Amino acid sequence: MGKKVTKKLVDELYGLLSPCRICPRACKAKRLDGESGNCSAGIKVKISSFHQHFGEEPPLVGRHGSGTIFFTNCNLHCVFCQNYQISQLGMGREATLEELGEMMLKLQNLGCHNINFVTPTPWVPQIVKALALAQDKGLNIPIVYNCGGYESLETLKLLEGVIDIYMPDIKYADNEHAEKYSIVPDYWDIVRPALKEMYRQVGDLKVKNGIAQRGLLIRHLVLPNDIAGSRTCFEFVSQHLSVHTVVNVMAQYYPTYKASQVPDIDRRITTKEYRHALTELERCGLDEGFRQTIDTIFRVNVPEWTDDLS
Repeated sequence: MGKKVTKKLVDELYGLLSPCRICPRACKAKRLDGESGNCSAGIKVKISSFHQHFGEEPPLVGRHGSGTIFFTNCNLHCVFCQNYQISQLGMGREATLEELGEMMLKLQNLGCHNINFVTPTPWVPQIVKALALAQDKGLNIPIVYNCGGYESLETLKLLEGVIDIYMPDIKYADNEHAEKYSIVPDYWDIVRPALKEMYRQVGDLKVKNGIAQRGLLIRHLVLPNDIAGSRTCFEFVSQHLSVHTVVNVMAQYYPTYKASQVPDIDRRITTKEYRHALTELERCGLDEGFRQTIDTIFRVNVPEWTDDLS
């Protein structure tokens, strides 16, 4: 469990809300006065669900699950988002910070190995204030920051010591694809220093008795036609972070939300594309990452599988 949250830290984070610069968009919405940001988030935290989650990476899940809290809204606007009802359409309910703190405690009482904040970026000040309330009542398990990788250095630096495990995406290796598919013009420029800062704070993933305690775990979703730029992403990780960085190479892309109407991403990935990404991971020396079983991903979880496209 990270350091005790102080009132000074909470005040500093709330100071980033008006004009809002919690994330790199720095949309300048006056959220303390009731305005909503580019992400549609206002001042009252909004949550879609919370539960024991057994579908996360094995070091997070263990025997008793990861205590996930899914927050509504997102500072990215991915046209292929698999949780678009939550991130883009705003499905969820407002909760008080006291309620949010009680959710954390309930998940801990269920035996969860960590508290896993899913898409926390728009809500960092509120989350940290609720975390302080939960700490006062005995919360003492690791905190996971599960995000899209588009993070403000100013915000991240304030979180040092509070977050035990950073779990960001590295979605694209260039700005052009990021702007086209996630409506963000500078993703590659932002994600690299953000990942460096996360790694500086927590280092390589540390696991005890099969359970993650602290460190960086990166997710990379393989996209059709190598739109994610897997090789360049992995090269950055190995050269500028660590060859011991744990990378989960994810194969479950499918054209949901608006993606079925967008050329180049309007199909599932092929076995060849996924294997190519794994080859690049190994070529970069990232041998500690996760590789998903192709038969499981393609033939069980994703129906109507078609083999390599010609």
